Amino acid sequence: MSAQNRSRRRLGALVVTSSLVVSGVAVIAAAPALAASSTVVITEVYGGGGNSGAPYTNDFIELTNNSSSPVDLTGWSVQYGSTAGTTWTNKINLTGSLAPGGVYLVQGAGGTNGQPLPTPDVTGSINMSASAGKVALVQSTDNLACGADCDTAAGVVDFVGYGSATNDSETSPAPGTSNTTSVTRKDPTKDLDNNATEFEAVNPSPKTLTSSPPDPDPVDAKIHDIQGAAHRSPLAGKLVANVTGVVTAKSGNGFWFQDTQPDDNPATSEGLFVFTSSAPTVAVGDAVTVKGTVAEFRPGGSGGTDNLTTTEITNPTVAVTGTAAVPAATIVGPGGRVPPSTVIDDDSTGDVETTGTFEPATDGLDFWESLEGMWLGINEPEVTGPTSSFRELSVVPKGSSLRTVRGGILLQKADSNPERVLLDDVLAPVPDAKTGDKLAGTVTGVLDYGFGNFKFLVTQTPTVIDGNVQREKTKPSSPLQVSVATFNVENLDPSDGDAKFDGLAQAVVKNLASPDILGLEEVQDNDGAVNSGTTGADLTLNTLAAAILKAGGPEYAWRQIDPVDGAEGGEPGGNIRVAFMYRTDKPVKFVDRAGGGSTTATTITTDRFGRPHLSSSPGRIDPANPAWAATRVPLAGEFTWHGQSLFVVVNHFSSKGGDDPLWGRIQPPVQSSAPKRHEQAQSVRTFVDQILAKDTGANVIVLGDLNDFDFSQTADILIGSGKTALISLPKTLAAPERYSYVFEGNSQILDQILMSRNLQPASQYDIVHMNAEFPDQISDHDPQVVDVIPLPSWVR
Repeated sequence: MSAQNRSRRRLGALVVTSSLVVSGVAVIAAAPALAASSTVVITEVYGGGGNSGAPYTNDFIELTNNSSSPVDLTGWSVQYGSTAGTTWTNKINLTGSLAPGGVYLVQGAGGTNGQPLPTPDVTGSINMSASAGKVALVQSTDNLACGADCDTAAGVVDFVGYGSATNDSETSPAPGTSNTTSVTRKDPTKDLDNNATEFEAVNPSPKTLTSSPPDPDPVDAKIHDIQGAAHRSPLAGKLVANVTGVVTAKSGNGFWFQDTQPDDNPATSEGLFVFTSSAPTVAVGDAVTVKGTVAEFRPGGSGGTDNLTTTEITNPTVAVTGTAAVPAATIVGPGGRVPPSTVIDDDSTGDVETTGTFEPATDGLDFWESLEGMWLGINEPEVTGPTSSFRELSVVPKGSSLRTVRGGILLQKADSNPERVLLDDVLAPVPDAKTGDKLAGTVTGVLDYGFGNFKFLVTQTPTVIDGNVQREKTKPSSPLQVSVATFNVENLDPSDGDAKFDGLAQAVVKNLASPDILGLEEVQDNDGAVNSGTTGADLTLNTLAAAILKAGGPEYAWRQIDPVDGAEGGEPGGNIRVAFMYRTDKPVKFVDRAGGGSTTATTITTDRFGRPHLSSSPGRIDPANPAWAATRVPLAGEFTWHGQSLFVVVNHFSSKGGDDPLWGRIQPPVQSSAPKRHEQAQSVRTFVDQILAKDTGANVIVLGDLNDFDFSQTADILIGSGKTALISLPKTLAAPERYSYVFEGNSQILDQILMSRNLQPASQYDIVHMNAEFPDQISDHDPQVVDVIPLPSWVR
């Protein structure tokens, strides 16, 4: 749960109940006073879940069945009461059957700290005290009404009071607990009805019966034996002993150590994380011997996540045997372990943990896995993307593959750049840096994994060497040209304040040279994320227009159509949409034609000369098409330039949300969002075809945030084929210039401008790199602009 809620938590206790029906009347089955349970018992209670320093994100109660027969828990409950309380309204109802010797995990409320619990058998919102309380296992779902004397109440199967001040317990209360300890039954097979002597405060161990280790005979192992040449340990679930190494780094809930006598197999890592749950007592440079259980920790939990697991030792016993020199960092890059330059994984068919082969020499996913937990160094790493809001910084070793003109690394159809790795601030701060910078000297740290990426956890803040990359400015268009730009303004609304509006205005005036027509994406309504039912965006657009004037730019007018409230995706309440702005001091004119609406489709009409026009301008394209569900509907506008018609369509296609990550366990990654963008592209392509069917020489520009690459099927559908194929302007650029967005250090195209062929001879096109490469962004996208001369239809 949140820190705020956790700080207000009351002390408490927990109970479980079941009822019988006699002559139509429900009665509680009586339990003899202090009768030891011979069936299901409470074996562990933990109330610190999610708190500061907590090893697990959620509170939990663990049960086990000590009988020789299955026990159906349906109709039972666990109930909790505060340390001095007399009411029992905080409960979780149970379901399912518990096998003999089986463990049943009840998950309660949670917070943000710690790792997820093993898969629970039931979840609820019980919010227990981290230090003291009462828990009851009850053979009913009725709230207990026994006040402060429930340990012997009818229907109570087992009862645990913990903390010395708790007002009810079996004989005497168990010890008090903390954010990092639970009360755990010393012998889970016995119930002697004395909480004080039967329970101890120890590290939480959900679904692990502490008196019954996974293997009664520990396996002597080296770290490389535990890591193995695979994504999962061959010793997972085994108790290992005499695992030796030197401590290389430590965190708030564990430490990394490394074998000083590695094997000769580069596929097996020599580093490993030891999960201590609370702050470890070892120091960097300590020589240690570790005993514990090998586990595979999956960030985000076991249910449905695409994250790989990381191998660790849990429930450890650690002996410091002396001190030793920390091994020299294994260098990644020239002069050391050189990562693959092209392939992340090319031999798996689904889950890499169960399919494919392990090939660190050729597959980036396997290469970094072979270094998991190790003490690494990168000599003068080169920055390929800005420090993110999560304090992550993408770097590559020297000599990496196709670089952009400004020092990034280009995402290509057959090259996802597996040499990239993200520096992370778990152990030391990560500095602000931008694309094109370098980091001084040898940057060292340990390799971890989380949020779909391998993470290089630096132990000292690197020094940044400025690459002197500046924000670009485009050249103004000539008097004969009309300049048309696209700009994603990232959830713009009036609550963003003057700084954002002024920054965008400076970008329009200084960096984009005040284009004649501006297609905007992510314009929010007048109260932004407030879910008020408001859909108008006049205040948002007027504020931007005023800021442009203030910045020394021209007067802009705007056109847009309000969406249906809550129907087009984006930030809840924000009602993002696309819009046009255009200069009022230039020959560009907007052709206003009434009839447009949020659910009304604009169509193509012709005048008496057979020339095409929009039935409504501005008008929405195909809004009833299911392809646009929860997505911004494109906006078409009809303009004229010195009397020549120009049709512009501004788009914001569906995002890539829900796609498998490049570095996830599912390979090749499934792009589940792509089919919808293909449908959207076909909708817009059909509309363009309707214009060109009336006049193959019509001047058409399609632009916006397409949320897809220049080499994607989405782009191919929009381009079309034959005489009416559009020109993809990103494809006209040399590869090192072909990007408008940087994601996890990969420079890539998401924003695009396409245009009809008769505009090409007079066009000048520029992606203005002023946002995506910098940590201080006014938007996460780079705008782009094309200067064209709209020609009469008879000019081919």
